[in-house]
Amino acid sequence: MILVSGGAGYIGSHTVLALRERGRNVLVLDDLSEGHEEALLGAPLARGSMLDRDFVMKTFEENDIAAVFHFAARCYVGESVQDPGKYYNANVNGTLNLLDAMAATGVNKFVLSSTCATYGEPESMPIVEEMPQKPVNPYGATKLIDEWMLKDFHRAHGIESVALRYFNAAGADPEGRLGEDHDPETHLIPLVIDAVMGKRDKITVFGNDYDTPDGTCIRDYIHIVDLAEAHILALEAMEQDPGNIGCRAYNLGNQAGTSVLEVIETVAEIAGKPVPYEIGERRPGDPPRLVGSSAKIGRELGWKPRFGDIKTIVETAWKWHQTHPRGFASS
Repeated sequence: MILVSGGAGYIGSHTVLALRERGRNVLVLDDLSEGHEEALLGAPLARGSMLDRDFVMKTFEENDIAAVFHFAARCYVGESVQDPGKYYNANVNGTLNLLDAMAATGVNKFVLSSTCATYGEPESMPIVEEMPQKPVNPYGATKLIDEWMLKDFHRAHGIESVALRYFNAAGADPEGRLGEDHDPETHLIPLVIDAVMGKRDKITVFGNDYDTPDGTCIRDYIHIVDLAEAHILALEAMEQDPGNIGCRAYNLGNQAGTSVLEVIETVAEIAGKPVPYEIGERRPGDPPRLVGSSAKIGRELGWKPRFGDIKTIVETAWKWHQTHPRGFASS
C-alpha cells in the first residue's frame, strides 16, 4: 500500500488517480483543510493531520504501508514570509512525523514534493540540480530542510528517497475528472481562466518591462499528469533497484518558458474571446525568467513530458473549469 499525504489536493489527487489506474493500493492521509474529498474519487481516506504524531504513527501501525508520497504542505510564498512559523511547523514538523513513523515501522521508500524555490534566485538558466540551493523565502527554506532530513534518515535508517523539485504545475486530468481548485487561487492559468469566464473583473500583469521578449515574466509550466508520472517512475526506480537509489533529487519542468502574456493569449485563443487584463507594478522578488532543466530525470528515470506545449496544458484546464465553474462544489 502507498500512503499519499495531501492526496486530496491538486497534485496529490492526480497522482492518486494515476496510481489507482495502475492497480496500486492507495491510502490518502489528509485533514481536508485545503484538499477536497470529491477529488479522491472514492480512494480510501485516513482523515487527520500530519502534525498529530499519534495519529500518524497509528496510521502506519494499522496499515501495510510500503512507500510514502508526501504532498501535504503549506505552499504560498507570500504567506510564508508573513507567517513563517506556520510554514516551519507544517512543512518541517509534518515531514518529521512521517519520517519518524517510517523509521519505527520499517517503511523505506519516500517521494517528496519539493520545489524549485529551494534554488532561490539562480544566476543562470536553465536551472540544473547541481546549482546551489539558496532559498529566499521560508517556503523554499522549509522544503530544503525536508531534503536535508531525507539524507539524515537515509544514513540513520536506510530510508531511500527521491525529491522532485517542481516548477509551475498546471493543467488538469485530460478526461475532466480532476482539476485545480484552490482557495485562494494564486496560480496564473486558473486566474486568467476566471477572468475570461467573468468570475473576476480582470487579471493584473505584474510588470511588462522585464528583459524578456514581451517584457513579462517567463515561467516553466508542467502538466499535472506529467508530474504524477514522475512520482510513479521515482517509486518504480526504488522498487526495481532496492538499496541503490539513496537520496536523489530531480527537477521537473518542460525546459521551455512561457511568458505571462503568452499564457493570456493562449487562454483567449481557446476561449474564443479576449482576456481582460491590466498592467500593474512589478512584484518584489519576481525573477524575469525561471526555467528548469529536466535532463537528469529523463536520463536516469526515462521521464519525458507528454503534455509539453502550453496550448495542451491550457486546454485541459479550460475543460475542467468549463464543467466545474465552482470547482469541486460543482460536482
